[in-house]
Amino acid sequence: MTTDRPNPSDASPRGRLTSDHPGQGTVPLLDDQGILDLLGSARRIAVVGASSSPARPSFGVFRTLLAAGYECVPVNPNETAILGVPAVATLAEAAADGRIDIVDVFRRAELTEEIACDAVAVGARALWLQLDIVNWESARIAAAGGLSVVMDRCTAIELRRMPRG
Repeated sequence: MTTDRPNPSDASPRGRLTSDHPGQGTVPLLDDQGILDLLGSARRIAVVGASSSPARPSFGVFRTLLAAGYECVPVNPNETAILGVPAVATLAEAAADGRIDIVDVFRRAELTEEIACDAVAVGARALWLQLDIVNWESARIAAAGGLSVVMDRCTAIELRRMPRG
């Protein structure tokens, strides 16, 4: 099975990977250092597709982000609250209370293009597509809108890689 995951050996000096896939163009993705820098500077994370079900990966990641001290906003029209945090239906609602640093997405790949457009519209700093979520059109939309892009990586896993100090 082939993967669309970029090769870390292609890292550029600016903390980004340049992934060139046939027929898809060049899309800059954050490399390991860029991801650590983003997580280190971020304060507010909108978790799109967050769930109140402990069986869902988004629940565990949401809990991990809260425990790490991030202000998290669950974005899911089917939820009222997650771990005591009121949920909102849209990214626009999430952004009404302050700038969003990271839009962390737990939705099927084919649903992420609209989320990328919304992330650009609300002025988020980064679009983060979780593990197994790859959509190069979403990445292009976000990058063209000035956002940093992470794909097919988990915020909770990357947090564990951050140096403690």
